[in-house]
Amino acid sequence: MTVPSDRGVSRRSFLKGSAVAGIATTGLTAAANAAAPSKPDTFGPGEHEITLLVNGKERKVKVETRTTLLDALRDGLDLTGAKKICDRGSCGGCTVLMDGEAITGCLMLAMDAVGHSLQTIESLSDGDKVHPLVQNFVHCDAMQCGFCTPGMVMSSLACLQKRGKPTEAQMRSDLSGNICRCGTYGRVMEAIGKTAGGGK
Repeated sequence: MTVPSDRGVSRRSFLKGSAVAGIATTGLTAAANAAAPSKPDTFGPGEHEITLLVNGKERKVKVETRTTLLDALRDGLDLTGAKKICDRGSCGGCTVLMDGEAITGCLMLAMDAVGHSLQTIESLSDGDKVHPLVQNFVHCDAMQCGFCTPGMVMSSLACLQKRGKPTEAQMRSDLSGNICRCGTYGRVMEAIGKTAGGGK
């Protein structure tokens, strides 16, 4: 017959239990760490150097964490084609392409553009050689004051690249984020259609 101990848990039993619990906890922690996604890079205040792929070239620029892509392009890289007009994503004057999609540069942080391919209006000309879309903007007189034109051209380019030969409804949809106070929308769509048809 076994006599129960008056001392409760023995020292030896306690140490064994602690060791087993420690091993189990270590195993669970290691498994949790392996399953958890890696934490994103964090940056403190002040300037940080980043590399942006712009118009096919890697460009280094110093930015703060709050610096927008538009400000990095204009102030850091001297690419002033994208215009700073409303600075709240309402006018489309700062439109650039990121991985082929039209985006407003004033609403994206420069650091968020790292690792993506950026294209600005400057990529559409090389000396006297210009992209057919730019030629057609001129031929169709699709500008008056010209301030919205760079953003309008880039949205038009994204429309062409995405749709090939867009319908008028598709053009209207793709240009809906770009405001032209001079009201040359009809001529802009004419320029897009002419470019899609291979005309110059």
